[in-house]
Order: sequence, then structure tokens, then C-alpha cells
Amino acid sequence: MSSSNKTIAKNTIFLYFRMMLTMIISLYTSRVILQVLGVDDYGIYQAVGGIVGFLSFVNNALSTGSSRFITFGLGENNPQKLKNIFSTTLTAHICLALLIVVLAETLGMWFLHNKLVIAPERMNAAEFVFHLSILTAFFSLTQVPFSACIIAHEKMGIYAYVSIIEASLKLLIVYLLTIGDFDKLKLYALLLCLIQVGIVLYYNFYCIRHFDEAKYQLYFDRKLFKEIAGFSGWSLFASSSTALNSQGILVLLNMFFSPAVVAARAISLQVNSAANQFVTNFQTAANPQIVKRFAAKDYEGSKLLLLQTTKFSFYLMLLLSLPICLGAKQLLTLWLGIVPEYTVIFLQLVIIQSLFCVFDTSFYRALYAKGRLKENALISPTLGLVRFPIIYLLFKLGFSPVALSWASLITYAVLGLIIKPVLVIKIVDYTWGDIFSVFVPCLGVVVCAVPIPFILYYWLGDESVVAFAGIVLASIVSVFVATWFVGMDKAMKHKIVDIFKKKLKK
Repeated sequence: MSSSNKTIAKNTIFLYFRMMLTMIISLYTSRVILQVLGVDDYGIYQAVGGIVGFLSFVNNALSTGSSRFITFGLGENNPQKLKNIFSTTLTAHICLALLIVVLAETLGMWFLHNKLVIAPERMNAAEFVFHLSILTAFFSLTQVPFSACIIAHEKMGIYAYVSIIEASLKLLIVYLLTIGDFDKLKLYALLLCLIQVGIVLYYNFYCIRHFDEAKYQLYFDRKLFKEIAGFSGWSLFASSSTALNSQGILVLLNMFFSPAVVAARAISLQVNSAANQFVTNFQTAANPQIVKRFAAKDYEGSKLLLLQTTKFSFYLMLLLSLPICLGAKQLLTLWLGIVPEYTVIFLQLVIIQSLFCVFDTSFYRALYAKGRLKENALISPTLGLVRFPIIYLLFKLGFSPVALSWASLITYAVLGLIIKPVLVIKIVDYTWGDIFSVFVPCLGVVVCAVPIPFILYYWLGDESVVAFAGIVLASIVSVFVATWFVGMDKAMKHKIVDIFKKKLKK
């Protein structure tokens, strides 16, 4: 247990180093790219990429199965079975990637020309971006089993090292975009494609060199694939819902509104994604241990780790979401200079939504470890699939694009607070006591942390940099204090104090 915790801590550090580097570079490059491309071209890039992303939803379902079975294979300590799992999943992903290329070049091209709102003079550039997005998607699809190996072996350090190169190359893109006289959108798409494909190939090379099971053989075990597909099949419904309400929403926005509105939504999602990386990295480091303990029949150890991870994931998300939500206007102005209409409200609502997403994704991990996704795949995605036509209808009736954010917020609140807790109680033998051991301290931290920053927000306003700095500082301090006095039990406090004492003695 102690060794596992050290592994989680080490991998968390690697992942946070990677995240901080990529986030800093991403925030800088996004500002320059938005200014160089302009709001409309930036929106075109996001909308066109959304078509390819939507077509790849089947891959998301298969990747869930690939990752789970490879991780489970390591837990079972069966090298030959692990090799069979890897080769079978890679063969399946290659076939799927070829199918998606065909669909994208036919149905996708028709949709691009007939449904999206793109100025005629920019259609040629949009086609160029679309073809490069398809190429990138092909390589990304075939890389999934390799990424699953890295995560299953808990070699998170490689992500940090590669991120240094990736960040440097993205800075080079920014420089190249600011010089010369050429179509900026085409150049941006080409250079980004080259970087992404190169990184995919490097990860594949790393896995082949370091993991025995990653040495691909032309092998396909029908029985094994049927088992993986059966597991992933229940994720297919969920993946289609996710695709509709992520990439599909960007495409839908471009059908009813200008590319500028797509850009506003994409920018808000980028900030939210950066904030979510703090939580995702923490969960990514802990998730393999949750699955491995469950595979080793240490059910109580798996449950305890999941519940602790959920609480601290929520505290971490609140630490980020509170200052971002209150200081959204100043944050976006300082970051971008140019802030497209609707960006502020999009960001505020999606950040609040992320707090509920913590419970949704964390409790899902218990179902994932158990290997029972049927009920979740039937219930949870249904809400997402219903939400999409409702948003379409609201847009058709003339509602504001902000309607989609409210619909998403309500959906994830229901999923995180009701659907997932009921499922883990029914399927994985959790109790309401386990669930409330997470909900009660999380609610207590929110109640204690939010009032002071809100009072400052209404007192100081959000127009000046000084007010923004004060609100951010007050938010951070409030969440830290509330987490320490309300969110942690005595055992956890003593453990943290002991860790700091040992560090100080060294």
C-alpha cells in the first residue's frame, strides 16, 4: 500500500509538471493564434475539427475497453494474455481508423459544404484544415493501445519529457505564424498536424522499446475481441452522447451562429480543460491503483482510494473554479486581449459544471474497475442524447447560444449527484454512508469557502486588475482554509502534518 501511494505521488508530480508547462505555453500561444487568425478563422478551425472528432466517437468506446483490459492484464500478471490483448486491440483500432477516414472523406465533406456557416472565400482553407484533421485523427486512433500501456505501467514521466518538446514546437508555430505573407489558417493546421503526428509516433516507439506486449504482431483473437467489444459496447452509447455534446455542439453552433460564437465556446472550453487537467492528472495517477487493487480482490482498499481521490479532486477543482468563475472577465481580457461575445458566460457556466463532473467521472471509475458498464451506458448517455435535440430545438426557436451551457450544467448535476451514486451503490456494493462521506465534506467546504470571495466580488467589481488579484487571492485562501478545517478528517490532517515534519527534518 505504501509503495503504491508513493507511485501515485510520483506520477502525480510528473503529470503536474507536464500540465503546468503545457498550460503556460497553451495560454500564451492561444492568445497569439487568436490574434493572428482572427475570431472567424479560429472558429472555422474548431468547427471543422469538430466534424472529425464527432466521427471518432466509436474510438472513444474502444479505447475505454483497451485501457481497462491492458491494465487488468497487468494486475493478473499474465504476459502472454497481455500481448494478445495489445495486438488484438491495435488491429481493431487500425481497422476503425481506416473506416473513419472513408466516412470523413465522404459524409464529412458533404456536411462541410452543405451545413456549416462558412464564408465562400474561406471554404478552400476549411477543406485543407479538414483533410489534415482526418490525417491527425488516423494516427491518434491507432495510438490508443500504446497510451493505454503507458498509463497501465504508470510511466507518467514520459508525458512530462515529451511535453517539453511539444511546448517548444508550439512556440515555434506561433513565431512562424507571425512572419511571412501566406494563409495563416492553412499554415497553422499544417504545422499542428505535423507536431501531433510526430508525438504519436514517438509514443509508439517508446512503448515498443520498453514494453514487451507493445511489440505488435498481426494477431486477432475473436474471442478476446468479443470480450473487449462487449465491455466497450456499453461505452459506445456513452461515447456517442459525449461526441454529440462536445464536438457535435461546436458543429451545431456553426449551423445556427457565426464562427465567432464557435470561437467563444472553444475558448471557454480551453480554459475549462486547463483547469480540469489539475484534477485529471491527480485521478490519472490514482486510477491504475484503483483498478489493480480491485483486480487483486482488495475491494475495501480500492473503495477507500476512490473515495479519497473523489474528495480531493473536488477540493482541487473548487480551488480553481472559484477564482476563475468570479474573475472570468478580467482573466479573459488579460489573457486574450480580444474577448469574443458570450465567452465570459460560457466560461462561468462550464466551470461550475466541472464541479459536478468530478463526482460523475470519479464514481464511474468504480463501475469501470468492476467491469459493469451496462447500466451506466443505458442511463447516463440517454440524458446527453436527449439534451442535444433539446438544444437544437431551442436554437431553432431563436434562443441564445448560452442555452446549451445551462442544459449541460443541469445534466451533469443530475449525473454527478444522483445517477452515479445510485449505480455504484447498486453495482459495486457501496453504501449511502460511503457516498455521503464524500458529499457532506465537499458541501461543507463550498458553504464555508464561497461567501467571502463573493462579497469581495460584489464590493470591488471585476473591472480592475487589483480587484481581480484580490478576488483570486481571497478565493484561494478561503478554499484552503475551508478544506483544512471542514474537508479533512483528523487522520488525514495528522498524516499531512507528519509528512511536512519529515520533510523539514531532512
